Amino acid sequence: MIRNAVLHINNEQPLLADLFELPGPADVVLRCTNLRSMNGKRPVFVDDSASVFFFPYLHIRFVEIPPAAVGETGLPMPVPVGVTADPVLAAPEPEDDGDLEIDEDFLRRIREA
Repeated sequence: MIRNAVLHINNEQPLLADLFELPGPADVVLRCTNLRSMNGKRPVFVDDSASVFFFPYLHIRFVEIPPAAVGETGLPMPVPVGVTADPVLAAPEPEDDGDLEIDEDFLRRIREA
């Protein structure tokens, strides 16, 4: 059970829920339980928050799963936290330009403007 996942539903406030499993690429719906608002209260459209809920992915913008919630279950994260999945997409190392010279003429024009 993945606890305290945040469901961001289209045109609605986010909801907290407990997921039965990590969402997969072939899934059509998200299955969850213990549905509640971000302040912990039961949403007005829910009769019993302990019910099982099915949300079509068509209505979900994204699902936010805290790393600590997955760490408790032992389930593997799709991409390890803090690691870039593709080294090509990784941010390049900043180049060391050494001491930069200050352009006094440029600073004078800024002060006069």
